[in-house]
Amino acid sequence: MTSDEGRAIDVLLIEDDPGDELITREAFEHNKIKNTLHVAHDGQEGLDFLYRRGQYADAPRPDLILLDLNLPKYDGRQLLEKIKGDADLSLIPVVVLTTSSAEEDILRSYKLHANAYVTKPVDLDQFMNAVRQIDEFFVQVVRLPQP
Repeated sequence: MTSDEGRAIDVLLIEDDPGDELITREAFEHNKIKNTLHVAHDGQEGLDFLYRRGQYADAPRPDLILLDLNLPKYDGRQLLEKIKGDADLSLIPVVVLTTSSAEEDILRSYKLHANAYVTKPVDLDQFMNAVRQIDEFFVQVVRLPQP
C-alpha cells in the first residue's frame, strides 16, 4: 500500500512487547504492505525517534504512528499528549493499538486527540486483518495535510 502520491509511507510502531512487534511485522508481510515499519521499544525510544535524537538522528518523520498505551519509561498516554501538543508532530496521525478495552483508556485517548483507538485482537488472523484495515484507511482512504 502506498500513499496517494505513490510512495511507501513510514510507520512508527511504539511497542514494548516483542510478540506484538513480531505479529505486526508478520501482518505487514502477510498483507503485502510495502510501507516501512520502524519500531521503538518504549516511550523514551519513541520520543527519541520523533525528535531524531541519539541513534535516531537520521530517522524519517513517520507518516503514521501505531502506539501501545502500556509502555515502560514513558507511558503511551504521556507520549500521545506530547505528540499532539507539539506543533511539529501534531499532524501525524496516531492510532492507539493496545490490549486495553477499558472505556477510561478509550475516552482519555480521544481526549488527547488520538486519531483512532483499536483494541488488539487476540486471534492472529483478526490481528492481521486489523493492521491491514488500519493501513488501508490511513493510506488509501484518508487525506491528511502534508507537514
